[in-house]
Parts: sequence; structure tokens; C-alpha cells
Amino acid sequence: MQRQTYARAWLAGLAALLLAACSQPAGVSDSAILAEDPAPKLSAYGFFKDAGGRTLAEGVVAYDLVNPLFSDYAAKHRAIYVPGGKQAAYTANDVFEFPVGSVLIKTFAFAPDMRTPTQGERYIETRLLIRKEEGWAAYPYIWNREQTEAAYAPVGGRQVVETIAPDGEAMSIDYAVPNRNQCKLCHSKDGEMTPIGPSARSLNHDGPHDANQIADWTARGILAGAPEAPPAAPAAHGDAAIELRARAWLDINCAHCHRAGGGASNSGLFLAWDENNPTGWGVHKRPTAAGRGSGDDLFVIEPGKPESSILVHRLVSVEPGVAMPELGRSVVDREGLALMREWIAGMPPEAP
Repeated sequence: MQRQTYARAWLAGLAALLLAACSQPAGVSDSAILAEDPAPKLSAYGFFKDAGGRTLAEGVVAYDLVNPLFSDYAAKHRAIYVPGGKQAAYTANDVFEFPVGSVLIKTFAFAPDMRTPTQGERYIETRLLIRKEEGWAAYPYIWNREQTEAAYAPVGGRQVVETIAPDGEAMSIDYAVPNRNQCKLCHSKDGEMTPIGPSARSLNHDGPHDANQIADWTARGILAGAPEAPPAAPAAHGDAAIELRARAWLDINCAHCHRAGGGASNSGLFLAWDENNPTGWGVHKRPTAAGRGSGDDLFVIEPGKPESSILVHRLVSVEPGVAMPELGRSVVDREGLALMREWIAGMPPEAP
């Protein structure tokens, strides 16, 4: 009888412990983040409170960019995790320096109609950039049909997405999830993996938390060294001068490769925001190599003549080996293309 009483008490205690464990929020797993191998399932990291990845866990902060990179009109949900007690270091021009254990989280999604992107939205993939001891590592995860989990997909994948673009045109998109090696083609500088987006010029505006993101990150304790009033960020779509908007578009969409130390640095075409030489942008610049990518055009940018400019030729194409950027799009960025045409058309033909 006494044994039965002890057994019941032991079972009751065990049940209470299990119930308590199940009721506690999982939270972010630093051990999963710093593990040698990527977790097979996205949920193992604890970045989200719910199985569908719609609600961020405590310590994971949503953010966005002034000028997002074009990715076949996909909506993007960005978040950052910086381990407790650590801070990213502010830099004026480059991506911030993040401490080991930091993670950049980016989920790509589509809705049936991208004019109302939150209605019927479905997640396609979530990409993680994790700052390990030895540097950054990129891990792609693909969401299941039920939208309850995303699985590690080192070989990437493809999905056909039927949607309506923001301008109202019906589109069938052959959406590509990059494999782990392809991530390095864009996220690379001087041969090392590096993030693209989180820089002062891309974050300096009011973000998802209705506050200037640089000030917000500083207040949260995840960013150190930021000035009180960083220079205003350029906007690709807005009231700024056409050159500023065009340069901002090139900076986020092209400069991760077309910069010193980038994968396309041997082209001599440097499209980063801080490039001051118009020849570096492509004005009256001849291509370093002839071929299909040049078409019959002589200059990357021929002032006053967008349709005679190699830049426009490559942006209007979806043909592999011609289209630019090489990865991340299977359709034309019509708004970006219109911006480039307007900018080049307004250049005086006598420009150097």
C-alpha cells in the first residue's frame, strides 16, 4: 500500500514537471545556433513562439530595409537575434559588425495577390545567416505545405508561384531557393561570407516598431557606437533626386557583387553607394568582356540612351548568362527597370 502511495506521488510529481516544462516558452537556443551542424528543423532554434513562424520569440527583433533587394516580388520578413549581453558595432558605411551567436533571419513569402501581401500569405523559405566563431554561415530552410515547419535544404529547391504582381499583372514565377553554396556568390567579400542588408543607410528609418531602427537597436542594447543622428538614408522610391534613387537601387541590388572585394570586382563596375567616379557606375564605360551579356551595346551606361545601355539590356533579360543580377530573380523588376531608364534618359549625352 505504501509503495502504491509513493508511486502515485512520484507519477504526480513527474506529471507536474512535464506540464510545467510544456507551459514554458521555448526561447532561443544559443546551443543550436552555435552547433557545428545546422539544425534539421527551423523550430530547433526557437526564433518563433508558434509553429508557423508568425510570432517572434523574446529577444528576436523584427526590422526592415529602406530599399529591399528585389526577389521576384516576394515579401520579406526580417528579424535579428543578438545574444544577451552582446552588441553589434556601428559602422558608417559597411554592414555592422555582429558578435558571435548573432543571427539574421529572413523569410520569403507570397500571397495570391501581392497588392494585398498579408492576405492568404504563404511562407516559401527562411534563410539564416549565423555568426559563428569562424565567420558567417548561411542555412536555407524550406517551409512545408502545412506551414507548420521548415526543413534544412542545403541543395535548395524550386517552386512555381502563381500570384498577381503589385502593378496588377498576373505572374507565374519559377521561384528558386538557393543552395548553400549559391548563398556565397552574393554574400561574399574578399572571399569571406558577409551579410548585405543591415547597414546604417539601409536601417536608418522608422521600421516595424514605429521608431528609427538605429535608435531602437541602441535602446534595446543590441547596437553600440551609433551617432545620435546618422545621415538620412537614400530611398529608391520617393521624392529624392532621380540620381539618388537610382544609385540607392543599384547599391542594394548590385553592389554586393559589384564592389571592391566582391564577386564581380574584376568587371571594373563598382555600384556601391560610396562610389564617386561616374565611370565606376558604368557611365561611358566599356565592358571588360564582350558577349551575350553586352548585346550590341558599347557602354554599360550611354547617357541619354537607356535602350543602348548594357545595364538596361541585362535588367530587361531573364535569360541565364545575360540577366543581372544573376541570382534571386526569374522575372523582370519592372519598377527598378523603369527607374534605371528614367535616370539614364535624363543624363546629358555629353556626360564624361
